[in-house]
Formats: sequence, structure tokens, C-alpha cells
Amino acid sequence: MCLFRFMCAITTRALFILVSLAGVWRVTWVKKEPIYWFLTFLFLPLVAEMIVTLRSRKGKDYKWFSPPILMFLISIIPSIWLLELHHQQEKSNDTQKHSKNTKNHSIIEQAFSTVCSNEWILALHQILLILLIVGKWLLPLGGGVTKDELSQLLLIFVGTAADILEFTNETLSDVQENSPQLVYIILAVWTWSMLQFPFHLAVVNSKRDKKDDQELEEVTLLSKHSTDIWSIVEALFIHDGPFLVVRLTVMTYFDVFHQMLVFFSIKNFLVVILNLYRLFIICHDFRLSRRSSKREISEL
Repeated sequence: MCLFRFMCAITTRALFILVSLAGVWRVTWVKKEPIYWFLTFLFLPLVAEMIVTLRSRKGKDYKWFSPPILMFLISIIPSIWLLELHHQQEKSNDTQKHSKNTKNHSIIEQAFSTVCSNEWILALHQILLILLIVGKWLLPLGGGVTKDELSQLLLIFVGTAADILEFTNETLSDVQENSPQLVYIILAVWTWSMLQFPFHLAVVNSKRDKKDDQELEEVTLLSKHSTDIWSIVEALFIHDGPFLVVRLTVMTYFDVFHQMLVFFSIKNFLVVILNLYRLFIICHDFRLSRRSSKREISEL
């Protein structure tokens, strides 16, 4: 079992490095500047984390936090930023390129650069999200994490990954030629939303043992409903909340309006409203339970 855990830990991190390396190679190929190979230095924290984890924890992950996933994001996100910015710059210069004579370029080179510029970026987004899910599945469980909690976390990851991919793909396609600031906003929100993957506070929870009434009276709202509250915080401030703000900005400030954008804006709005309603219900029920417990203690 120890050997299997050891192999899973190494295999997962090797896949992380391989995909990050593919991203760096694509950046150097697109930019045609070897200086971008220095992005491989971002792999060093992941390698250092692997050595420390294998030696001190025998490959086991932590309970509420996954350092290898965070290091993987640090190593690959800069490459995706560079590719997205380069692609948007090429899009804005398309009219100028078509007006110029392109006979000095080979047909294969033109076809390859035209087809693969966007397909490469989309594939990198897809592989990144799939590998985050599979990687978390392969990583050895941290102390105190049950298989049931892991299965819940992976199911949440699948839904989150689908939403994030749709957000980046659809929203970036709405960017107009003269809106480079919108690209930075979308990529910043996308980067912020990726923090949901290394942190597991919305699912993994330390279970409290049943104690006497005097100790139960001191239980706080956060300690009793920590998983619910953290899931609400993630939805409001990391996922659906920021996505809703960006989509509303696209529609109002940048005058982009179409059916799918409206649909997903309504979906984000409903999730935000339902989470606020859920938070109200949790707080209301907690107050009622505190009052009833105090009543019972006073009657004794």
C-alpha cells in the first residue's frame, strides 16, 4: 500500500509538470523567443513540494489544503495568460493581416497557425481542469479525510470545472477588438476562481463529538455549519458572484448581448440569491436552536 501511495504521488506530480511544460513550449513557439523557457523555473516549487511531502508525509496530502495542486496552478497559469493575451492581440490584428500579402508564408504554416492558435488554448484549459480532478483523485488522502468526503469533493470539482471552462471560453469569445482591459478582467476572475481547487474547506470538515449541554451551548455558528458557510462563501466571492459581475459588465459596459450570455447571467444570479437565502435559513435555525437549548438548560 505504501508503494502504491508513493507511485500515485509521483505520477500525479509528473503529469502536472508534463502539462505545464507543454504550456511553456507552446508559449515559446508562439512568441518565437527562447527567453520564455525561464517559465520552467516555476516548476521548482512543485518539485520541492514533492520532495518534502514524500520524505515527511510519505506522499499524503493535507486535509483542507492541497499544496501540489496550488503549485501546479502557479506553474501553468502564467503560460495560459500569455497564450490568451497573444491570441487576443492576434485577433485584433486580423484585419491588418488579411489586407497584407501573405504569399511569403507557406500554406501549411498559415493553416497550422490559424487553426491551432485557439484550439491549443482551449485544449490546455480542458487538460488543466481534467488533470486537477484526476490528480486530486490520485493523490493520497490527507489525514482525517474520508473516501466519502473525497467523492463529494470530486463531484463538486466536476461541476466547478464545467462552469469555469464555459466562463472562459464563452466570455473571452465575446471580447471585441478594442477591449483589451476586458481580457485582463476575465483572466483575473478566472485565476481567482481556480483557488477553489487547492482548498477543500467547503466539503472536508472536522466532525465534532457529542458533548454535554454546557459545551454545546458554546458552539458557534461557524463551528457548527462550517462546510455550509464555506460553500456559500465560495459561491458568492470566488465562483458565481465574480462570474455574474463580469457578465453584467460585458452586457452593460461593453454592449455585448446574446442569448447564452443572458442565460448564464441568470444562472449565476439565481445561485447567488439562493446561497444568500440558504445563509439566512442557517442563521435563523441556529438562533432557534440556541434559544431552545438555553430554555432546556434553565428548566433543569
